Order: sequence, then C-alpha cells, then structure tokens
Amino acid sequence: MKKPNVLILCTGNSCRSHMAEGILRHIAHDLFEVRSAGSDPAGYVHPLAIVALKEIGIDISAHTSKHLSLFLKEQVDTVITVCGNADAACPAFPDQMNRHHWVFEDPPKAVRPAGTEMDAFRRIRDEIAKVFGAFTAGYRQGKAAIHS
Repeated sequence: MKKPNVLILCTGNSCRSHMAEGILRHIAHDLFEVRSAGSDPAGYVHPLAIVALKEIGIDISAHTSKHLSLFLKEQVDTVITVCGNADAACPAFPDQMNRHHWVFEDPPKAVRPAGTEMDAFRRIRDEIAKVFGAFTAGYRQGKAAIHS
C-alpha cells in the first residue's frame, strides 16, 4: 500500500521545515513519504539546523531548499505549515485531505538573553520533535484502531 505524502511548508525552507522533515521522516518513515518546501526559499539549509539534527542522530546534510510550486502537480495528502507566512501563502494541493498549522519560532530570530543561536536551534528542534512525535503517535493509534 502506498504511503501518504506529507509536505511540510515554511517561508524560507531553510530551518524549521527541514528540521520537521528530518524528524518526521526519522520517526515515521514506515508511515509517510515526507518532503519540505518554502513559499520563498532561501536557497540553502541553515548549517545550525543540520548540526542540531545531527546531535540527535538525524542527517539532513543532503537536503536542499525548494519552492512549493515543485509539488503543485503531485498528490499531497497532508500539508503542514510551520510558520505563519507559509500558512497564508499555502495553496490548495490536488487530492489534499489534511492540513495542519503548527507555528514554531524562527531559530535565528529566537535567541534568548544569555543564550546562543545554537541554543535556539536545539530548543526549537525539541519543540518540533515533541509536536511531530505526538502527530505520529496519534496517526499510529488511529491506524491500529482501524485494523483491530
């Protein structure tokens, strides 16, 4: 059976969407095909996003920043926006069944007093992991209930 396609959108497709893509792919590779894109791609994946995920055993070093228009003609079952601008700019995708909007701070702009930019990336990585972990657990539970 074909796995549902999940597309994670952010404006720049440089930090949050790539961290979410890496985390969701890592914890739910058996459930979903996962990709990410941006409404105004930055053209790169932020190096600290790569480091933050590497610290938890996830390699996103081969990810690239992509425009959401690349996916407009593909079947996308679930769209998840992770910033307000992407939510506002998100088009409808053919066959889209689900849409979720979970806002996370932009790590380079989320440095707290006496903290470092790396601290912000770690904090937001952990928030993303918590939300996407709950999403995956709920999906697994629903799928199990259907098959029992």
